[in-house]
Amino acid sequence: MSPWLNYKKVKVMKRIKSINANLLLLLLFISFKVSAAVLVTDVRCENQQNPLGIDKLQPSFNWKISSDQRGTFQKAYQIMVASSLQKLNEGKADYWDSQKIESGSNTFIVYKGKALGSASKYYWKVKIWNQAGKATSWSEPAYFVTGIFNQNEWNNAKWVAYAEMPDSLRVVPGQGGSEREAKLGLKAKKRSIVPYFRKAFMSNKDIEEAFVFVSGLGQYELNINGTKTGNYFLTPGWTQYTKVCFYNTYDVTNQLRKGENVIGAIVGNGFFYVNRERYRKTNIAFGYPMLRLKMIIQFKDGTQQEIVSGADWKTTPSPITFSSIYGGEDYDANMEQPGWNAPGFKDAQWNKVQVIKGPGGIMEAQKDPCLQVMNTFLPQKITHPKAGFYVCDFGQNASGIIHFKVKGKKGETIKITPAELIGEDSLANQTASGKPYYYYYTLKGEGIEEWEPKFTYYGFRYAQIEGAVPESQSKGQDKAVIQEIKFLHTRNSAPIVGSFECSNPLFNKIFDLINWAMKSNLASVTTDCPHREKLGWLEVTHLVGSSIKYNYDILNYFNKIIEDMINGQTSEGLVPDYVPEYNTSDGGFRDSPEWGSSCILVPWYVYKWYGDKAALSKSYDMMQRYAAYLGSKAKDNILSYGLGDWFDLGPARPGPSQLTPMSLTATSIFYYDVDVLSKVADVLGKDEDAKKYSELAEQLKSSFNKKFFNSDTKVYGSGSQTSYSMPLYFGMVEPQYRKAVNENLVKSIRASGNALTAGDIGFRYLVRALEEGGASDLLYEMNNQDNVPGYGYQIKHGATALTESWPALKYVSNNHMMLGHLMEWFYSGLGGIKQQDEDVGFQKILIEPQFIKGIDWVKSSYNSINGNIVVKWKKQNSELFLDITVPANSSAIVVLPVSNSDLIKEGESILPKNMIVKSSYAGEKEVSLSILSGKYRFRMPYSNIQL
Repeated sequence: MSPWLNYKKVKVMKRIKSINANLLLLLLFISFKVSAAVLVTDVRCENQQNPLGIDKLQPSFNWKISSDQRGTFQKAYQIMVASSLQKLNEGKADYWDSQKIESGSNTFIVYKGKALGSASKYYWKVKIWNQAGKATSWSEPAYFVTGIFNQNEWNNAKWVAYAEMPDSLRVVPGQGGSEREAKLGLKAKKRSIVPYFRKAFMSNKDIEEAFVFVSGLGQYELNINGTKTGNYFLTPGWTQYTKVCFYNTYDVTNQLRKGENVIGAIVGNGFFYVNRERYRKTNIAFGYPMLRLKMIIQFKDGTQQEIVSGADWKTTPSPITFSSIYGGEDYDANMEQPGWNAPGFKDAQWNKVQVIKGPGGIMEAQKDPCLQVMNTFLPQKITHPKAGFYVCDFGQNASGIIHFKVKGKKGETIKITPAELIGEDSLANQTASGKPYYYYYTLKGEGIEEWEPKFTYYGFRYAQIEGAVPESQSKGQDKAVIQEIKFLHTRNSAPIVGSFECSNPLFNKIFDLINWAMKSNLASVTTDCPHREKLGWLEVTHLVGSSIKYNYDILNYFNKIIEDMINGQTSEGLVPDYVPEYNTSDGGFRDSPEWGSSCILVPWYVYKWYGDKAALSKSYDMMQRYAAYLGSKAKDNILSYGLGDWFDLGPARPGPSQLTPMSLTATSIFYYDVDVLSKVADVLGKDEDAKKYSELAEQLKSSFNKKFFNSDTKVYGSGSQTSYSMPLYFGMVEPQYRKAVNENLVKSIRASGNALTAGDIGFRYLVRALEEGGASDLLYEMNNQDNVPGYGYQIKHGATALTESWPALKYVSNNHMMLGHLMEWFYSGLGGIKQQDEDVGFQKILIEPQFIKGIDWVKSSYNSINGNIVVKWKKQNSELFLDITVPANSSAIVVLPVSNSDLIKEGESILPKNMIVKSSYAGEKEVSLSILSGKYRFRMPYSNIQL
């Protein structure tokens, strides 16, 4: 007998505040004896597991609930926070005991205990009461370490440097282009010293715990007693340094010892200083490399020692003789000083540091995930296209660095040039990715030498070697021998939360193609490419954000980008096309509404995806100012500037929009901004603002339709894919015309041979409009081909990461994620994992898989902030099987394209009638099911599916 027969219906709730207000969500309470364990898992503080460096006075907590019993949900919770693990285990919550709080919320629970102190470690645990009123056991103890709460606590830790840059040489913002460079004179001209810093100190007591808080600008690498601290790359994340300087926190308890200890650091340029040598997107000079550090040691006797950066530190040039985020890195191994970062080293010849004023930004703990080495690739083949040149093919285009082992004579030099492509001469081709970029290594001639760059990275697949010979081809050669060479893929370490696979091999390759572009461009910002620009172009954050969030936990990452936008907004209200705005640009490359609109759309999406209301609160002023800015640029409610549908596929070389009126994309996104802003105001309880923006949205819609819609032909704008898709997705098409406009869009695509022509802006909305318009079969056909420009075409022509242009042109980037919107459809369309209209944080899930002819099975999962959602389906013999997992504390509406619900079975039983509900999500030939948390298997005759 189905477990559903044990359920008792208690009430029906009507979904409100929605155009689709006729949805009835049937909530069923379970009447049973609790027999299965309910556990509290994945406990987090500020959405991090055991985080270091929380600088919020009232951090938030969240957790997930694990249960194999259907219908499990939370009715209450209790949190305990203590100053020691022993006290926590004894139930002595000396900082906060929330007591039992009646609430179903398991995310963004704000700390309300005793005031926390800086640089302190706190332990916490949580338990819940389930729907039957039964308490779980306590979660496993977790902890968080606070950062430095008050800016004045940094006063005794000074910014130190090898040399201070005179104000007359500073270049902020950066300048690019030959005309602007010519006006710089001596600015950003010379190489900076990439310095070592060193501080020795004594600790003669037994150490309880020790924490380091450190910032090195541009980026640093920290060592304690000769060992690297942490496993991060390019820390801290890049910011607008005149406003914010990130610091990182480390637990170094196990690196310290009784007696002499040594702190060692090396600091590179990053985006802090880019000089006019080799390739550069910008010439920028906030200052020369600088360091700020604070270490707090707690001894077992209760006393404390503090070590801070200051005038008593020593410095000297490191072996890194050139470092540029854009140009590469040089290293002279003959300048090495063995033991420089360990006790016993004699630093009498080193210089005293200069104590300097710093860049001006406040000190703030980095909350988004740091970059790390995430994958390693070995050469798939090594070619010898020309005398003295060897080219390694690693088989994958990605972001990263080279690591090698070499043996040779003192003074021999090796040059390694990474590249996305190879030219007709089979040598490295950096034409479209920024040249020259290379690594230059000088040998010391002592045994096997091992090296990798520290302060730069590039997007590449190939590595060209000059001045050395791969070991496999070294016979008879009198040159340095590369004994090993590896490609280390570096990216933001945001956790993976999604998976997708289907029966279509091409679609699985497309998934990988897009995913590698995502991996390569998730840095400290969402970069457009990992080589030529490395800038945080904003359109991808809102356009590709939904695709990214299915694969990676980007809550903290996108919150960092929100803060970049807040810091980057101008006094006029403009949010530039990219932030931080390291380089000055002109025209649409600085001010295009489709880019700047991220400042309104991204906070809204973060709220919808995760339930983070604070993202809206901190962004609201920015949102209003940007909407007002767009209004000031509009004429009769129409915006007519920007880049439009960037890189659409037209007759000319790709660039600004060719097929769609620029004013159509700009004005429609303006409408969408204002419509979203009205919803934000409503969520924040700002009723007058909500009304004002709602009325403005209606005015914008009316003006837009008057200008761009032909009511006789039912054509929008130029009739391009983008012209139809944006008003369809934004809800700008009046109800009486919607069906005809949808049909025109579909007809136009079929008339073109199912070709993709929409660009950076429009393609996301094309995917959404087709899926929501019931045309997923057309999406399948458009992308299940390789004979016209598109995903399959790129793969057929050798791409391993998504390229900047549909036809994979060699003169533009071959690693861009801006056209990666099909990823969203893999999850939301084929997998059917979505949100109900009024949902935030995936607690009210909509599961609506598209059963497409040509696809026999799909496996998809998304580990949301509330728990793991799984949807799998397969066609087997004459039946279709659908397996669904809904996480605890959630419910779902399942929409199935069937005409006869009597033919659906749940497990081996007839589908319970109380599972079938009416909903606005189901069409005439569809059935809606209402389910609670748990695992389900539905089966039905394949002939019952409406395709």
